[in-house]
Amino acid sequence: MAEKFSPRVPGLEPTFTSMHGEEVPWIPVRSQQNSDGSESHVWEKWVAFSTEPIYLALFARWDPGMIIRHHGHFSPHVLTVLEGEMHCGDVRCGPGSHIELPFGSSFGPFVAGPEGTLLYEVMMGDPRSWSDDPGSLTEILLERGVTQLPDPPIRLPNDMADLRAVFSKETTD
Repeated sequence: MAEKFSPRVPGLEPTFTSMHGEEVPWIPVRSQQNSDGSESHVWEKWVAFSTEPIYLALFARWDPGMIIRHHGHFSPHVLTVLEGEMHCGDVRCGPGSHIELPFGSSFGPFVAGPEGTLLYEVMMGDPRSWSDDPGSLTEILLERGVTQLPDPPIRLPNDMADLRAVFSKETTD
């Protein structure tokens, strides 16, 4: 008779969070000054950030016109547009659009539409990002009269280093 296998861990239960709940705050993770002097931000709500195994699931809300550099992640990454629209490079992504970013590939730059955008994202491994194309961000910032502002401070679990400043510096050199 075949033995049944189950990976069940006694006492381990699901965790429930809501994009609309207050138990997990919206935090600013990226900022820019627009040509009219106003500021735009990327806001994230990290609903699941595990370090063993490492992964991150989040909701992201991008203010209208927010620009994100061309980049990749140190893990596979998927995102779905829930509301609004954005461009990923030359591709317009509206509600229901899904992007799969395999480990080792990159995408962007991104530009949020006139109403902004709301995303759901999952990084299945180290969620930190890398960039090897700073010129594409510099070009689009100049075209739109946008100035990238310093990244708001964030707190990553287990003393993970915040790598964002490495790539922000490239666009100001």
